[in-house]
Amino acid sequence: MPLLESLQAQEILDSRGRPTILATCTLDTGAVASASVPSGASTGSAEALELRDGDPKRYRGLGCLRAVAHISGEIRDSLAGKRFESQWELDRTLIELDATRDKSRLGANAILAVSIAFAKASAISSGQPLYQQLGQLLALEPSSFPRLTINLFSGGMHAGGQVSIQDVLIVPLETRTIDETLVVAHDIYEAAADLIQRRYGMRRLRADEGGLAPPARCSREMIELALEAVAAAGYSAGHDVALGLDVAATHFYREGVYTLDEETLDAPEMIDRLARWIEEYSICSLEDGLAEEDWTHWPLLRRRIEGRALIVGDDLLCTNPSRIKTAIDHRACNTLLLKVNQIGTPSEAAQACQLARSAGWSVVVSVRSGETEDTWAADLAVGWRAEHFKNGSITQSERTAKYNRLLDMERQTGWPVRPWRTSSIPTSYA
Repeated sequence: MPLLESLQAQEILDSRGRPTILATCTLDTGAVASASVPSGASTGSAEALELRDGDPKRYRGLGCLRAVAHISGEIRDSLAGKRFESQWELDRTLIELDATRDKSRLGANAILAVSIAFAKASAISSGQPLYQQLGQLLALEPSSFPRLTINLFSGGMHAGGQVSIQDVLIVPLETRTIDETLVVAHDIYEAAADLIQRRYGMRRLRADEGGLAPPARCSREMIELALEAVAAAGYSAGHDVALGLDVAATHFYREGVYTLDEETLDAPEMIDRLARWIEEYSICSLEDGLAEEDWTHWPLLRRRIEGRALIVGDDLLCTNPSRIKTAIDHRACNTLLLKVNQIGTPSEAAQACQLARSAGWSVVVSVRSGETEDTWAADLAVGWRAEHFKNGSITQSERTAKYNRLLDMERQTGWPVRPWRTSSIPTSYA
């Protein structure tokens, strides 16, 4: 591996207009690469800590100048002039330098920006694509593309909270290429935009991840609206396209009770509601259907719907190996939503991925609601052979940059899209 020669950093803006970090790594081979990091709105309590300045007079306290200073100061001083034999070694050095459980001293945002910039520079230095460089973390040789789960409608913390659930996604099931998948997504998005214009008189107002945010009266109405858009675009729900739900239930859970669209449900009633939606609405993926600390009821949810939909843990797991181990022991879910910035380094995220796979789980690589136009997440999804990639909608440049990266990789490799893993998807919606 080459010698790390220098590090620089600056504060930039993410897709929500909030500060984030861009780090630049220079190696002694002459390779130079920059990487920027995302930020989430719906965050789990166990996530690694983004370091923010806290100055209310500047970006309402969200500035990242302290984290930038750590990269240009202490981190650079500790890493410059050293040779790292692997990504694992660099990440371990960063973790030990921070020396906190949640990366709060240097900031998980600073650590991740440096780590990804190093990975990108190393790929340039070795003359290989970034997806191959990242694949080496798991000793994987990629040969296919993940199936896309694409944001159509948003509520919750990604929109105006008009409904409780956070996202309704579309999952093209039968497409064989990224290009075909994006054609289907475009058809349905346009049909959905036309539908909400006619029904609500609403123009194309977009939520954080580029999805539409119709003023539906309840979550059920928004789900049914998505299926109407699928049909209007000429596709068959449950055959050509299924739906995914990001419930983000933690955000409407208080003291053992779920307040779903102003309706109060206890945990068994919430499970009944979700199971009924899966039976009725061609839903193949259910993310964070219960609150992140409701460990008692997650196993009941899994037993109720396993085989009909993926049971996805996001806030429940936070890409954290210790929480994934607990979920495996409890049989709480069967799919990891992998967000690298939740844990802070690619190496730790790779450990989380390995652990999930050892339990027979699926892996969904996901971006965040506050994104940049950096495309490294697309390379990671391919390099780690993720079953699925969750990148938001097909609008806004921070989303399309990653889709365009997949299209470029597809042109270069000719690889297929992975088949959908769950076969028993209900088609009873009429």
